[in-house]
Parts: sequence; C-alpha cells; structure tokens
Amino acid sequence: MKKLFLPMWLSIAVCSSTVIFAQAAPPPPPGPAHDPGVRAASVGAGAPLSTLSVEELQFFTDGLARFNQVDSVSGSIPGEPGIGLGPTFNANSCGSCHAQPSTGGTSPSSNAYPHIGPNPQLAIAKLDGASNTIPPFLSSDGPVREARFPFVVNANGSLSQTADGGVHALFSISGRHDAVGCNLPQPNFNQMQQLGNLTFRIPTPVYGAGLIENIADATILANLAANTSLKQQLGIVGHPNSSGNDGSITRFGWKAQNKSLQIFSGEAYNVEMGVTNELFPNERANPPASCQLNPTPEDLTNFSLSGSSIASDTVAFSNFMRFLAPPVASTSGIPGNPPAQSFSNGKAMFAQVHCDTCHTPVLQTAVSIYTPGLSKQDAALYSDLLVHNMGSGLADQISQGAAGPAEFRTAPLWGVGQRIFFLHDGRATPQNGGLLAAIQAHSSAGSEANAVIKSFNALSNQQQQDLMNFLRSL
Repeated sequence: MKKLFLPMWLSIAVCSSTVIFAQAAPPPPPGPAHDPGVRAASVGAGAPLSTLSVEELQFFTDGLARFNQVDSVSGSIPGEPGIGLGPTFNANSCGSCHAQPSTGGTSPSSNAYPHIGPNPQLAIAKLDGASNTIPPFLSSDGPVREARFPFVVNANGSLSQTADGGVHALFSISGRHDAVGCNLPQPNFNQMQQLGNLTFRIPTPVYGAGLIENIADATILANLAANTSLKQQLGIVGHPNSSGNDGSITRFGWKAQNKSLQIFSGEAYNVEMGVTNELFPNERANPPASCQLNPTPEDLTNFSLSGSSIASDTVAFSNFMRFLAPPVASTSGIPGNPPAQSFSNGKAMFAQVHCDTCHTPVLQTAVSIYTPGLSKQDAALYSDLLVHNMGSGLADQISQGAAGPAEFRTAPLWGVGQRIFFLHDGRATPQNGGLLAAIQAHSSAGSEANAVIKSFNALSNQQQQDLMNFLRSL
C-alpha cells in the first residue's frame, strides 16, 4: 500500500544564482486507529422505499405516526393519546428508543452528540407523576436499555442456577395521574447488580427490515454453505435460529429470535411498553388487579374504521418497518474528512481479514407480493442473519430459541456510520472507543471471530483506520 506524504519541498532559498531546496522530514507514521465518529452529513435513513404505491405510502405514513405516538395508561393525557401503557414499561413510544439517526434507528442520546438530546428514559421515569427511581445503569449520555435477569433469585436473596432470561421492565405506572390505586414497585436493580445478575439490550435498527424479512430461507442456507473451507480454517460455524413450530428461519432481534415484523412488533409492544395486543393479549407477570386498568387486548383491529386506520398498531408498526428504506451509504460528513482512497482501501481490508465471512455484504431477496422495491433486490445488509458464538466476553447467559448464552445474530452493518452505541448491551460508547471497542470485543475465549480479530490487529495503523473509515461510510 502506498503511504501518503506531505509535500516534499517546503521552502525555497535564493542565494545568488543558486536555488536551494530544503527537503521536509518524512511524515510520522499514523497514530493508533480510532473510531472517527458518527457521520454528520445528511441522515440518509428514515425514508420510505421509493417504489411504494399510493396505498402503500398511506400505510407507511400511518405506521410512522403510530410508531412515534406517545402512550399513556388511559390515552386521556394531553400529548399522550396512545392507550395501554404499563403496568410496567421501558418506554412510552417506539420512536423514543428507535431514534438515531432518525425514526426507525437505534438508541439515541449521548452528551458527545448534544443535538440528539439526553437519554429519553430518564424523563419517562418520572412523567405524569410516576414515582420511579432511575436504575443505576441508565445515564443521560448512555444508551436506552432494557434489563434482563439471566437467573432466578432464591427467596433468601441468593442467586440460583435456574434460568430466567426474561425482560424485567425498568418502570412502573405507580404514582401516575392516570394510574390511581396502582402500587407496583420496580424490580430491585441494585440487588441484581450486586449479584451480577443483570444483562442489557439496546434497540436494534429497523431500517430495511422489509428486505430482511423477504430474504428466503434457502438464500440464507446457501450462504451458510458457501466458503466452507475458509470458514473451517477461521473457526467460523454459525447456524440459523428457527421457529420451534414450523422450523423456518427467524431473523429479527439480537438473537434472531423473531420470525416476522408483526411478531417483532407485537412482542415489543407488550414487553417494552406494556401494551397488550392481538398477538400478545395478556398482561405480563400477573400484575395486581389495581394496576390492570384497561380491558385487554389494549391494541386491536379498529373494526369501525376504514383504510389504514382499520389496522391495529402492531400491524401499522410492521407496515412502517416493512416499507422503510435501508440507509444510504456516504463517504461525506465523516469526522476528519478521510481521503477517498481510504474508503476503498478499507473495503479491501474488510474482505482481506474476512470480516465479510459473517458480515455478508449482499443477500438477494425473494419475489415479493408487496412493492417492487422488496422483490429480487440486492440487500446490502452486511449480515448472514445467522447466530454465532461470540465468546465469553460478550456472553449474556440468555438463550432464545436455538441461540445459546453466548450466541448473537450477525448485526447488519448498513447504517453503522450513524450509530452511537454498539454491541447488544451498548457497552461500546464514544467515551471508550466506540466502533473500535466493538470490533475488539468480538475476541474472547470461544469466539468464532478470534481469527478475524487477530488478522485485524495485525494490520498497520493506517489499514485499521481505513477499515474504520469504510465502516463509518455505511
């Protein structure tokens, strides 16, 4: 690879008729690679697919509005028209968590990027008179999080080895103006932190989700079977997660545990916001009767309406995500203004160290009954949609379907150029290295990525920086 040099001739001295050239010292070698940071150019995400029909665009627009709608318990609080919040919840709107860099993205908020605003969960905790305290793992400059307990706690307060694994919502509706009589405490997160019984998830982006939904199982399996010798050499195995009933490949969520966008929507509505719906019609965790303030399901088909309004919220959410275009890659707006050659070099390095063995650059979609924009498209998602053992360093001790305690779906990289937080729990932040920290965290005992990260670490500083710049262009 050619090195970049400063201009060789920095000064000219004239003495009589002789011109004397002073040669500059060669530039110092580039310093350690670093995450250049969030791409600041035009967002390039959040738009609908350009091929939508008039009717499909209507359903997209309606779904977007509902995705951003704020829910309260009763729907009667001004500015909070959605019905069904709680009894426990992590957020009061889909859009409050899926916000970076635009609606449909991932966790917002970091003091390093003040234009985005603080972590919305801090304000939600006390909204409308709620009596919640802020859990110790939330901060104004940290990611939006949900909490899971890997194991059940015994009655005496000791940690058992019986698997829990479920989401324990951060907040309760107790104290809210529209939840009079409800007295439901928050989980004891301080105790769980002391026991080491906490693990976290941050929101996954949903850009291009309709394309991901429409990739055929056969395409995923064919990609799994490709380059077998190389994968064996690298120690990469990977396998699909699958539905326990029909055996088809599931693909949404950090462990690829959800089959479809509608299931993904219905589960999140119930788990993250506490809104019962036609897919998950019962309140979670058997709350006291004094906190069950609405008939269930709280979200359902609007039989008396017409057009896009007839759909339930869960259907509307899935339409919004299905018709949401993938992010647009760009080499502009990256801090430091890297030269054009850096991006092509970085793409070459991405392949050279075999990042693309799991982060498959392109998978083609099947024929779709929806808009032509979903049919036979080359989806540049940079994922094989398989789950892989990521080692002891990232293991969360949670099993979901066929995904074990250390296994995670290969995260799609489209849109990574505008993400703030990385990895399933958001541990890689702008303060501790960001994208570079996420790459290094791929390596630990048992990880399928160890050989790849070893090759990455063997690159020169400039080659690593080129690869980082390339990723921030996606």
